[in-house]
Formats: sequence, structure tokens, C-alpha cells
Amino acid sequence: MRGLSGEPVAGAVLDVWQSDDEGLYDVQHPGIDHAQARGVLRADATGRFHFRSILAVPYQVPHDGPVGQMLEATGRHPWRPAHLHFMIQAPGYETLITHVFRDRSAYLDSDVVFGVRESLVCDWTEQPDGSYAMAFDFVLNPLPSAPKGAGAA
Repeated sequence: MRGLSGEPVAGAVLDVWQSDDEGLYDVQHPGIDHAQARGVLRADATGRFHFRSILAVPYQVPHDGPVGQMLEATGRHPWRPAHLHFMIQAPGYETLITHVFRDRSAYLDSDVVFGVRESLVCDWTEQPDGSYAMAFDFVLNPLPSAPKGAGAA
């Protein structure tokens, strides 16, 4: 994690969440009263962080009712490609809310919510133990400076 000038952003707080292996978020499971497939992390002094999670999978957005009617009318499918969500906060920087997509995931070229950007697609490499690793360099924008004379009476 770094700022626009390349400086490490030490101590940034990252909220991370994803769907489960059924393609559902915890809030979509009836009866679950606790967070699931979510975590809060803090970047180290060099702006780095790491965690382990299940492998993200593509999933369908709910497509009953008006959403389904719109998708049918436009000839679109209800699928999202595999991804992780991130919200990153650090003093002196704008909050960043984004997602990182798994390379080679189905639906990268036809995401139902048009959220895929090439810069947000990352290689998820299988490790010898069957887990996956990804490396992504988040870049945070500094907070805008207050205009000169702001707050002066």
C-alpha cells in the first residue's frame, strides 16, 4: 500500500469481504447472526498486509423481480466475476473502496454491474498447498489540502 508519491502507507486499516464458496455474502444467509468471510487488517510499517481466505468464486446477483426483468429485457446475464472487496482507510488519505478481480474468472468481460477494470484484475496464483496468493498494490490519494485562507475570519 502506498501513496501517490510512492511512500508506504503504514498502519492503514483494510476491511476485506467476499462471498462464500456458494456465491453468497453473510447477509444473504438466513439465520447467520455473525460476520462471515469478512476481516479487518492493518498494514505494517512498510504498507504491506497479508491474510488467508477461501478462493473467490463468480456469483449471481439476485435477479428476481425488477432486476430480473431488466436483465431479461437487455439480454444480460446476472453473473459477477470472482472478486474480493476492500475498504482502505488511513490518516491523511482519501478512503478507497474497491474490489480486486481474479484473473481468468468467468464473466470478466461481461460483469453484470460493469465493475471490472483491467487495473483491478490480478493474478491469483495457486500455491503448492492448494491455497492461492495474489499481490496487489493499492495506491491511496492524499486528502485535498484546505484552500488558503479557509477558516480565516
